[in-house]
Amino acid sequence: MSQIVLQTDSLTKRFGDFTALSECDVVVNEGEVVGLLGPNGSGKTTLLRLILGFLNPTTGTALVQGRDCYRDRVQIHRLISYLPGDARLFRTMRARQVVKFFAEIRDDMDFEMAQDLAGRLELDLNRWVTFMSTGMRQKLALVVSLSSRAPILLLDEPTANLDPSVRGEVLNLVRQARDEGRTVIFSSHVLSEIEETCDRVLILRQGRLVHDQSITDLKRQHRIRARLVGDLPEVPAELRSKLSIIQQDGQLQIETPAQLSLVMSWLSGAPLDDVYIQPVSLRAVYDRFHSEWVEDEK
Repeated sequence: MSQIVLQTDSLTKRFGDFTALSECDVVVNEGEVVGLLGPNGSGKTTLLRLILGFLNPTTGTALVQGRDCYRDRVQIHRLISYLPGDARLFRTMRARQVVKFFAEIRDDMDFEMAQDLAGRLELDLNRWVTFMSTGMRQKLALVVSLSSRAPILLLDEPTANLDPSVRGEVLNLVRQARDEGRTVIFSSHVLSEIEETCDRVLILRQGRLVHDQSITDLKRQHRIRARLVGDLPEVPAELRSKLSIIQQDGQLQIETPAQLSLVMSWLSGAPLDDVYIQPVSLRAVYDRFHSEWVEDEK
């Protein structure tokens, strides 16, 4: 049975009258890849900083491997490798010197692994940081973060400013970390990254956790649209708790995680025209909670 790595209980952080995170309850198991979704200001970075002990909760608790994230933050930092969303690097060093610096201060960092990662991310370690583009500095920050052997990775927008081919390699590295038994939590604005890579998705809105779902369950869901020209037959007992039904102006919409064969067997006797069936995507789920969309590619 998987061990709980992270647990928050009613975790709340307020800055004066502004509530950045409210009553957040999260459980993350060992070896999971969990994605955080939400627009800017939804609470994703605040949650990560509370886990790291950078912020003291206003109320509630956050525990990593049973330790309090704020009181025991020094010990917790030994368990976590963190990629901040605004990583600052030494501009007067070459990339190789930056990697060596972090390898010397972190016992769990593997310099040979860092060199291999630099190759996979197409990063020249001989470059001066000050002459690097924003994307190249992001690659360097990723090399430093991902070459740690820490059991937990916290990645804040890891693919920001990267071209599509390098984004794909970063996601492969996240999957590799999961295969090694490590736990990964990363925030992103790119829905396809979460859907393709994560085991679970957490959606935040205005500081609140509004949705927590496994990607496996998400992929089982389907949406059926049709024109209804009569009355629906009675819903079978075995389907009543598994259907979300909307009828409006002669149009029918059903969302369900149930087996399609059972649903279609029930609907076979219904007076329907123009039936359309599609899987429910993460975008559709996200749209329930956010009216404004962030583009997949910037």
